[in-house]
Amino acid sequence: MSTKSKAWYRKKIRRKLFWRQHGTVIITWGLVAAAVLALLGSLLWREYADQKEAEAAVALEAQRIPAGDGFSVSPCLLDPSLVPEYSGEPYVNLTEGVPGFHLYDLTNFTGEAYKPLDELGRCQGAMALLHKSLMPKEERGPIGQIKPSGWNQKKYAGIIEADPPYLYHRCHLIAYAMTGQNANERNLITGSSYLNLESMLEWETKVLKYLDRCGNHVLYRVTPVFRGEELVCRGVEMEAYSLEDHGAGLCFHVFVFNVQPGIEIDYATGESHPSP
Repeated sequence: MSTKSKAWYRKKIRRKLFWRQHGTVIITWGLVAAAVLALLGSLLWREYADQKEAEAAVALEAQRIPAGDGFSVSPCLLDPSLVPEYSGEPYVNLTEGVPGFHLYDLTNFTGEAYKPLDELGRCQGAMALLHKSLMPKEERGPIGQIKPSGWNQKKYAGIIEADPPYLYHRCHLIAYAMTGQNANERNLITGSSYLNLESMLEWETKVLKYLDRCGNHVLYRVTPVFRGEELVCRGVEMEAYSLEDHGAGLCFHVFVFNVQPGIEIDYATGESHPSP
């Protein structure tokens, strides 16, 4: 065997011995390095995708929620024609479900705000930045001392399925379960049993479940809508928007009618009688 062939053979033997001794370690570390690189690539891609998703959400939010100039006003107060006549449904969606908040509201509003009663003693609306930390832990106290505008109570046994079968409830605009506001006359309206225990409750439950589930913040506004000098509101406008997820988790705008099946309400005075 030539000297060149011997040298080549020795190199081949050394390579075999090297891979026998270190091959497993090299392959293992190679796989680890590949996995780390793949993980880093995945994280970087996820970060990039999240950034693009956030940018898209903000862009969509800017399209749906106008910039505005200062704090917004309830759409139904700005344009009463938004409120349709009652046609048998407990509520209607307004403005395709998009609330009338401004971007300014979403970034600047904090705490709770309850508008002063007007000259007729009527509630004018309430707004709050909700979080589950605001939810009360104690039982609700008495509110019987509050007499909202149009409070003209009657019982309707056999028509209203409650015990006792009262027509009217002292109805919180922002539910006690959300902020612990109780006997606040700026937050209590004359609402039918149906409005309080069924219609509004559906939307309040959506808000409470969302807050409890994820701990995000929700901008929430409830506005009673009166006609002329009527003392009992025709219904309430309810708006909600979840902040951290740009409305993906919670976003609605509804008008809920203050009605009672089987009963006719005189909204001017609060008087009532069974439907013919």
